[in-house]
Amino acid sequence: MNPRQELILKLIVDEYIRCAEPIGSKFLCEISGLDCSSATVRNDMVVLERAGFIRQPHTSAGRIPTEKAYVYYLQKFVDQSVVHKREVRFNTAFQKAKDQERAVKALAKTLVELSGETAIVAFGQKWSYYTGVSNLFAKPDFHNLERMQHLSEVVDRFDEVLKGLFDRVSDDALILLGSENPFGASMSTILVQYRLPNERMGLFGLLGPMRMDYQRNIQLVKQAKYILDEQFGI
Repeated sequence: MNPRQELILKLIVDEYIRCAEPIGSKFLCEISGLDCSSATVRNDMVVLERAGFIRQPHTSAGRIPTEKAYVYYLQKFVDQSVVHKREVRFNTAFQKAKDQERAVKALAKTLVELSGETAIVAFGQKWSYYTGVSNLFAKPDFHNLERMQHLSEVVDRFDEVLKGLFDRVSDDALILLGSENPFGASMSTILVQYRLPNERMGLFGLLGPMRMDYQRNIQLVKQAKYILDEQFGI
């Protein structure tokens, strides 16, 4: 993949995350600032498609990213090393809570409001909690009947799947994408662990479609984790 093709792939992923619509070569030329023709962009898109990074969902449509594209995008373009300035709403939500359980739930609800995704929490292995499921059903990614049915099955399995993830999650964000995601091949999950009193561990994170804003969502999950670790005195 040459630098121009890499930029085109990034633009396709960025724009598809934003609009959930297939991306065409003419549009890419308009937004990219590339000094080349739409024919050149089309040729590069053919190369990317043959390499398995993008696909055409139907005839005469633009292209959309594949799972392989999202994996590449995460490796090349998403910086997980720096946590930006903390969202004030996280602090406010936590401070209003009267106990640990309510504090974690309050952070989860705020995470839903800030991300537009679904928040999932495990408080040790005693209980789990999820909020913002309506956001999943509202996504254009799940509007066909088959995917809606699968999504309903995913919701029914939240507790079971979360219990199986405890040994895989660490302080760093674990991103389970597509075929690697136990919630479903069309999903992505961002999870971190947080520490509880008595040396217990909890899980905290976001669930959404593969077409999610990884940069922002990773930052939000990490910010929430740091608040939990700080406030619980670990």
